[in-house]
Amino acid sequence: MEQIIFKLDMIQTLALAAVVLFIGYAVRRRVPVLDKYNIPAAVVGGFLFAAVALAVRLPGWVVFQFDTGLQAPLMIAFFTTIGLGANLKLLKIGGPQVLMFWVLATVLVVMQDGVGVLLAHVLGVHPFLGLIAGSITMTGGHGTGAAFGKLMEDQYAFSGALTLAMAAATFGLVSGGLIGGPVATALIKRFNPKHQAMEVDPRTKKTAAEFQSLDTEIDTEPSGEAPTAFRMLKVITIILAAMWIGSLLSGWIGRYFTLPAYIGAMLVAAVFCNGAGAAKIKIEQRVVDDLGTIALSLFLSMALMSLKLWELLDLAVPMLVILTVQVSMMAAYAYFV
Repeated sequence: MEQIIFKLDMIQTLALAAVVLFIGYAVRRRVPVLDKYNIPAAVVGGFLFAAVALAVRLPGWVVFQFDTGLQAPLMIAFFTTIGLGANLKLLKIGGPQVLMFWVLATVLVVMQDGVGVLLAHVLGVHPFLGLIAGSITMTGGHGTGAAFGKLMEDQYAFSGALTLAMAAATFGLVSGGLIGGPVATALIKRFNPKHQAMEVDPRTKKTAAEFQSLDTEIDTEPSGEAPTAFRMLKVITIILAAMWIGSLLSGWIGRYFTLPAYIGAMLVAAVFCNGAGAAKIKIEQRVVDDLGTIALSLFLSMALMSLKLWELLDLAVPMLVILTVQVSMMAAYAYFV
């Protein structure tokens, strides 16, 4: 039997990614455990399609070839929306607790990478696998995993990095759902918060008022015809401008440091976010969030459906060992620290 090759161009690949995304939504509705552990529809649909593609490829029946040219712009657009949410005013409201969380998270990231690289050395595999099964996916998730996976494949010729990153991120997502409840329950029993006196700090009222003020500002509709379209168009323009300027910044940063392509756009977007008030430009955060969700969903769906799962075979066991140790360490860190 002659092998059939399905070659999809850029638009066809994007269209299939959208269809795969909604297949993921349909499967989630019918499989409660997926919804229980908050597995994204893009991950469900993408992995399902990748599994089907693997099943028809191994016997030599069908091969899918995708043009993923829109994958990088979608990824950068998503991280740009993250930058547009980096409001220093909110960080100020958070106070010392935000700083403490940042310090603890930074320590955990260093521990994850250290443990990952050490175990990779012990198991005799590439150190990049230790990083992929470390903070890149255990803290960064699918988005950061895909960004660094692509970077490792393109710049360092580490074959299968993207596939490994997506598998590791999914393992982390499921593990988080499994250990989150027991760890939280143990912490509640340990500190017994219901017996602690409830004191109202005067600053709390101020904080609540500031949040309400911010929310009111977010909900304000612009005047004129078709306000929803206007709001979306304005935010899209800001996102595209940040991506444009960010690409120039990333090019300059790339001369000195190796970083994912989205860093420049995310930094520029953060500057836009905090400078918008001074320029009297309102950035509708809910529109930003919606557009970010769309970009991330299509990006993940495209990245996952085009995974080459056969690249997992040789490194599946070492990666599983590293990930199991990582999850155990994170559970202990959450409980004791």
